[in-house]
Amino acid sequence: MRLNRKFILRKLVLPAVGMAIIGFGVLRHWIYEPTHLEKSVSVIIPRGMGTFAAANLLVDAGVIDKPWLFKLSARFLGQDRQLKAGEYVFSGDVSLYDAMEKIGNGDVFYRQITLAEGLTSKQMLQTLADELLLSGEMTLEAPEGSLLPETYSFVRNDTRNSIVARAQKSMNEALDAAWNNRQDDLPLKNKQELLILASIIEKETAIDSERRLVASVFVNRLRKGMKLQTDPTVIYALTNGQKDLKRPLTRKDLSIDSPFNTYKYYGLPPEPICNPGKASLEAAAHPESSDYLYFVADGAGGHNFAVSLKEHNNNVRQWKKNRK
Repeated sequence: MRLNRKFILRKLVLPAVGMAIIGFGVLRHWIYEPTHLEKSVSVIIPRGMGTFAAANLLVDAGVIDKPWLFKLSARFLGQDRQLKAGEYVFSGDVSLYDAMEKIGNGDVFYRQITLAEGLTSKQMLQTLADELLLSGEMTLEAPEGSLLPETYSFVRNDTRNSIVARAQKSMNEALDAAWNNRQDDLPLKNKQELLILASIIEKETAIDSERRLVASVFVNRLRKGMKLQTDPTVIYALTNGQKDLKRPLTRKDLSIDSPFNTYKYYGLPPEPICNPGKASLEAAAHPESSDYLYFVADGAGGHNFAVSLKEHNNNVRQWKKNRK
C-alpha cells in the first residue's frame, strides 16, 4: 500500500525538522550563554596545541564546560586551525563563543614592566632580570643612557633582549627629536653631550617645573667656564652606577680622582650617569632663560636658586636650618 505523501510529511519529516530546530536552538544557547567568572583566570595555550586540548584547558580554568561543543563550533566556524598560542585572561561573563573568538583572534594578555626615570643601565637590566615572565639571557650591550625610561608592554615569555632593543630604539628616537629641535646657541657639541646633561638634570630633580631651571644653571656654568659641581656625578663615580650610595657625600668624596667628578674637572662628565626621561631631554634642549648659577635643596622637595654665591650660601644655611 502506498503511503500518502501528506501523511509522511506530517508523521516523519515535520517532527524531524522540528527536533532539528529545537536542537539548533539548544546548541546556539549553549554557545552564547555566558559563564560568570568570580575572578580573572589565565589560560596559556602552547604553540601547536589542538582545539580539543585547548578546550580542556578552558574547562579546567572554569571558562567553558563543554569541550566537545568548543571543538565542534571551532570547526564549523573555521576557527579550529586559527587558534593562536599565548596567554589569555578571562573575566566576568564569558561565553564559549567569546572564548573561541578571543583565542582565534590572538587577543593575548599584555603585561607591563616599568623602567623608571633616573635608573642606571645596570639597574634597568636588573629590573628585567628580576621579571620572571620574561625569558632568555640579556646579550645586548646597554651603554649608560641608552635605554629610555618607560612602561613597556609584553606578553608572557617575550625575551629580555626584546625589551632592551625597544628601549634603545625609543631612546634613539627621543634623543634625535630633542637634539633636532634644540634651542639655538647651546654650549653642547653634539647629541651625546645633550644626553649627558639630561642625565644630570634627571638625577638633580624629579619636579617637572624645575627641570628647565636646573638645566639653565648648568648651561650658564658651561658658558662661563665654571665647574658644574653636581653631586650626582660624584655619586656615580663612587658607585659606578651599580647601586645607590645610601649616605650623604663627604668632603673626601668630593676629591675622588674620577673624570665623573665635576668638583674636580671642568665640563661635562665623559658619559651619562643614568637613563634620563623625555622631560629631562627636553629640559636639556630648552633650558630656562635665567642668570642662575647655583641651586640647593629647599628642604621641602624642591630647590632654591641663586645668581650669586652670597645668595647661594644664604640658601644653604636655610637648608641646614630646615634639616634641623
